[in-house]
Amino acid sequence: MSVETVFGALADPTRRLVLEALAARPAASASALARELPISRQMVLKHLAVLGESGLVSSSRVGREVLFQVRSAPLAETAEWLSSLASQWDSRLAALKLKAEQPE
Repeated sequence: MSVETVFGALADPTRRLVLEALAARPAASASALARELPISRQMVLKHLAVLGESGLVSSSRVGREVLFQVRSAPLAETAEWLSSLASQWDSRLAALKLKAEQPE
């Protein structure tokens, strides 16, 4: 998945809350998450669907229940991209600082 898709999924504060609650355990159903969050099971499912489309969450059926799990790879890829971007900006700002500090 793309970095833009991950950012889009993480842009919503409630979605981040769902992701954090899910990350606190190996797997959970939408019902289990709804019991601890201030939103309905239907809203949890909608947010999980968006997180799933972005690649941040996977699901598997266990009997009659669907369990959701956090997928860390898209987060790691996004963090790596952000780190690379920060490094580029650090280099550019250091060059700008050197240029600004040079006597004319």
